[in-house]
Amino acid sequence: MQLPLFLEPKSASAGVKPAQNIHLTIQDLQPYIPENSLEYILEWFRSNPVKFRVSKTRSSKFGDYRSPLKNIPAKISVNRNLNRYDFLITLVHEMAHHGVWSEANSPKHLFGIHVRKRRPRPHGKEWKSHYQRLMNPLLKESVFPEEVLHPLAKYLEHLHSSSKSNQALVAVLMKYDLPDDSVFIESLPMYAYFSLPSGRRFRKGEKLRKRYRCVCLDNRKIYLFSPIARVIPSRA
Repeated sequence: MQLPLFLEPKSASAGVKPAQNIHLTIQDLQPYIPENSLEYILEWFRSNPVKFRVSKTRSSKFGDYRSPLKNIPAKISVNRNLNRYDFLITLVHEMAHHGVWSEANSPKHLFGIHVRKRRPRPHGKEWKSHYQRLMNPLLKESVFPEEVLHPLAKYLEHLHSSSKSNQALVAVLMKYDLPDDSVFIESLPMYAYFSLPSGRRFRKGEKLRKRYRCVCLDNRKIYLFSPIARVIPSRA
């Protein structure tokens, strides 16, 4: 089943110089994303000078994009503990950030005068447009299971900064995770106890805007946790 496109696809390599001295192969990607997405993702990296790294598990984020600095190329990292479908969704999220950066930093002239472009918001309309455009060719059953396609399509219609804000998508993606004892911290009741893989123990506190204020039982210090941090429920 091919889902309808949100936007007409454009070449990801438009206005971008081919990558130099950045080598990424199918073997590098194969363990982490669906088989039928490999060539598409690899072609994007061939056309964009971006370094890719599989990161250790991070509790505060699932992926990261760092824009280029002088002679240092842009960098994308994605957590290694994500299942194939979650990994691909996160990877494309970060690829879209590079698309926004490339567009914002391409030369623009008006009447022969160089015009400085407005700096786009991190997850504003420009990012949403790039993300939808990059995801369009992947919205098919040869890449994602049918049960993932429908909530993914709904999420793409109303994009937020994190796919974890869409509970239906989160629930279906979790079916493909390797079994463990962790949960999202936002699913724990107030004042619940939890621990991290490192062994440190915490008590969940109130939410301060976007993060939960938690006290570490080992040193009594306060730490702020993202709602999508994976933690292990425990007793006091």
